Amino acid sequence: MAPRPTELYRAPFPLYTVRLHPRRGLAITAGGGGAAKTGIGNGVHFLQLEHIGGRLSASLLHCHDTETRATMSMALSGDIIAAGQDHSCHILRLCVRAAGAGGGDGERLGGGGGGKAVRFSADGKLLVTGGADGFLRLWEFPSMKKALEFKAHDGEIEDITLGPDNKVVTAGRDLQCRVWQRDQLVTGLQWNENLPGIPSTAYRYQACRFGAVEDDRRALRLYTVQVPHKRERRPPPCYLTKWDGSTFLPLLTRPCGSEVISCLSISDSGTFLGLGTVTGSVAVHIAFSLQRLYYVKEAHGIVVTDVAFVPESERGRELLAGNEAALLSVAVDSRCKLHLLPARRSLPVWMLLLLCAGLIVGSIVVLQLAFPGFL
Repeated sequence: MAPRPTELYRAPFPLYTVRLHPRRGLAITAGGGGAAKTGIGNGVHFLQLEHIGGRLSASLLHCHDTETRATMSMALSGDIIAAGQDHSCHILRLCVRAAGAGGGDGERLGGGGGGKAVRFSADGKLLVTGGADGFLRLWEFPSMKKALEFKAHDGEIEDITLGPDNKVVTAGRDLQCRVWQRDQLVTGLQWNENLPGIPSTAYRYQACRFGAVEDDRRALRLYTVQVPHKRERRPPPCYLTKWDGSTFLPLLTRPCGSEVISCLSISDSGTFLGLGTVTGSVAVHIAFSLQRLYYVKEAHGIVVTDVAFVPESERGRELLAGNEAALLSVAVDSRCKLHLLPARRSLPVWMLLLLCAGLIVGSIVVLQLAFPGFL
């Protein structure tokens, strides 16, 4: 069991999403109470991350009011923020001044632009949105011209990720996870094809993300999370699956506990997977083996809505301060918490050689004592 995480920030409304700016040391988190007249506001909050007294702390720089719209998802491309709000997507531009940071409304993508999932392509020239109507929409950026719109799923699109050649992977509430090249279906994923004891109707795809491969910068892996489709008195396990990012063949599947997974994030290097659950727990798994490395039960009092790793940029490494990784989690309990993974200790090569030599000498001495005249 890992130590309890640090509470970095508490917002005046439920938090649904968090992103970290790789160059500016900013955490951008958002949420709200929606259009209901409950007195709970809606906004995007900009937090400055810095070390104070040897600990990573967050201070509020700016609050951007989003009126009656709660932000459910965000994507970053440079200083541009795509904020999924209700059935539309709003484009904000981050402006950093001496007095702090600010975000201003740009264009609004209407017509079912999608608030559930928004993603930028790696080059920032394409924005993809998906929402409750099951339609996937591709927008050219920065012109914001709609390039494509098509029905990807029957029902809500749960998650989106963009891969090589602008292939788009979508996870839907219809139990399907599909790979698209523009509006052409490339393949449908079958995570349980090598697990005949698990029927395809028992699970749905909750999240999907492309990630780098630590020892091969030219390769990509796709990671998906499968959760039970129906709630049961004795909940079955959730599963993590790692896929080849070019052939989309499953490479490894492992159970990841019976707490239902709500969100997924991958570190920049592709080394770690961050998971949040509907019961408030947070975990980190090693991407290579999918084994769990870190776990805090009920780190939040209610569903974890988003997790994000501190970027492995120059500014991000300054914030890590010797830790191997750091994960931020936000939840409906309005809290943003910090999870630190200390650097894993490893022995230098010379010490390993010395230990091996010592073992050999020790074995010879024991054999000589047990069997005089052995040598």
